[in-house]
Amino acid sequence: MGLRGGRGIADGPVLVLGGRSEMGIQVARRLAPGRAVILAARRHGDLDGEIATLRAAGATDVHTVEFDADDTASHPALLEKIDAEHGGIGVAVLAFGILGDQARAEQDPAHALAVVHTDYLAQISVLTTLTNLMRARGSGQLVVFSSVAGARVRRANYVYGSAKAGLDGFATGLSDALRGSGVRLLLMRPGFVIGRMTEGMDPAPLSSTVDQVADAVVRGLRRGSARVWVPRIFQPIYAVVRFVPQSVWRRMPR
Repeated sequence: MGLRGGRGIADGPVLVLGGRSEMGIQVARRLAPGRAVILAARRHGDLDGEIATLRAAGATDVHTVEFDADDTASHPALLEKIDAEHGGIGVAVLAFGILGDQARAEQDPAHALAVVHTDYLAQISVLTTLTNLMRARGSGQLVVFSSVAGARVRRANYVYGSAKAGLDGFATGLSDALRGSGVRLLLMRPGFVIGRMTEGMDPAPLSSTVDQVADAVVRGLRRGSARVWVPRIFQPIYAVVRFVPQSVWRRMPR
């Protein structure tokens, strides 16, 4: 199992944490041919549609395991078991997360904490465990979904945005810490993604589809990229955005 010159996709099974995530399934579908895929999700016995999609895409086998992102105490034992049983995870895709309700979070501390717990703390728990496993054998790839919402937090969705900002910072530092270890971390920074998670919301400017983001993930893995913005125009835009006065920025929509 390995990466050639820091490029290419690591050998071994694909693990999708958040196994019914539309994004996670689309990334796994593109990586599935000739590989085993493990879907980790709540109610893991109810993933028939996802299993059929991945088998049709050429997966050699599809396994499901029960996974509760918010039960951080269970993560080490679960991930160690998956890694041991499947011969070492090749690519792990962290596809779990929640948008939450901003208006509710501003009034309900418990809801605000729930968003931050799932979108930040639980991700740290999973990433730390997976990093230890992959670093021990010197190979593997991690896919982390940040967001432009975390590049500069907006008043309109500051609870979600603050969690993504924290995750972005953690993943950036972890990526640097992994240099020379044989393990690579791909940090995705998409804008508004049109899909099941955002159904009923008005798309923001420069929106992408789930398929466009999934294609960008696979390109990033093959190239050995560290960070990918979707669409790419966001990278120069956000280089400028940090200079926008706060009096203007606070009026920006989601």
